[in-house]
Amino acid sequence: MPKDIVHTDEAPEAVGAYSQATTNGDLVFTAGQIPLTPGGELLDDAPVSEQTEQALDNLVAVLEEADAGVSDVLKTTVFLADIDDFEAMNETYATYFREEPPARSAVQAGALPKGVAVEIEAVAVVE
Repeated sequence: MPKDIVHTDEAPEAVGAYSQATTNGDLVFTAGQIPLTPGGELLDDAPVSEQTEQALDNLVAVLEEADAGVSDVLKTTVFLADIDDFEAMNETYATYFREEPPARSAVQAGALPKGVAVEIEAVAVVE
């Protein structure tokens, strides 16, 4: 199956040479989502829990556009500007993945786009 580009106005526009997500009809691969609202407001000064919530809201919007949802997520990668923010991120993250959570990696990155505290990407099954 060929690659299809996923785009929704319910998540921030891609700000570079990338797509919000791509799919082959079986799997969807999202771009990393940061705490940027669909309207363009950057929540870089917000608490990590709030930044995580916005990043995950963006992720959910992109997944829904690809006919997937949080229950279809196989793997996430969470990039943190500071690994000491793991607990705050994890508390919010857990509210999105209550049952059968996906595999996950969480790492401290040297720096994240636009100075945010968290970026999250996912791979999901398209049902």
